[in-house]
Amino acid sequence: MTMVVPRRRSVAFNLANLLTYGRVVAVPVVAGFLFWPQDPAARFAALAVFIAAAITDYLDGYVARTYSQSSALGRMLDPIADKLLVAACLLMLAADGSIPGWSLWAAIVILCREILVSGLREYLAELKVGVPVSRVAKWKTAAQLVSLGFLIAGPAGELILPGTMMIGITLLWISAALTLYTGWDYLRAGLRHMIEDDSR
Repeated sequence: MTMVVPRRRSVAFNLANLLTYGRVVAVPVVAGFLFWPQDPAARFAALAVFIAAAITDYLDGYVARTYSQSSALGRMLDPIADKLLVAACLLMLAADGSIPGWSLWAAIVILCREILVSGLREYLAELKVGVPVSRVAKWKTAAQLVSLGFLIAGPAGELILPGTMMIGITLLWISAALTLYTGWDYLRAGLRHMIEDDSR
């Protein structure tokens, strides 16, 4: 008698990874709504999708830990999804003037840090060196997401909560400062391993 072995479901389609895929799909949707920055309905639609995507940033990690659904694919794609969402929102908000004047420097700092950290992570991964996510890095991510939420609401949000734009800009600068701090942690770790590697 031949035993039928049940097919194992691919980890690529476990719940944790599906949540991450959803965050990637949300990127062009949020950007698309922000092409109509003067339309309050488009602003709030973009905000709704952004909030849903931000929630999946927490949920995918929780599901992966709780239900043992951690995978190499998820660990690779999760930070990429975060960076795509943040970068797309910053670019669209800069384009429509929601991030004005000198505050563009805060956005530039955030984008440059993300590129720097991506390069350092790739280098350290080749050395099989992991850099754990610090508590400050989690605060940085939270400040970024909340600031972007206020800025996405923008002028439409001002009609409901006066000061929405100012709250968003203030939190953007706070997240930029935290970005510099956490970026230095990654850079210091990378430089240390580079120096050790060159001295061998």
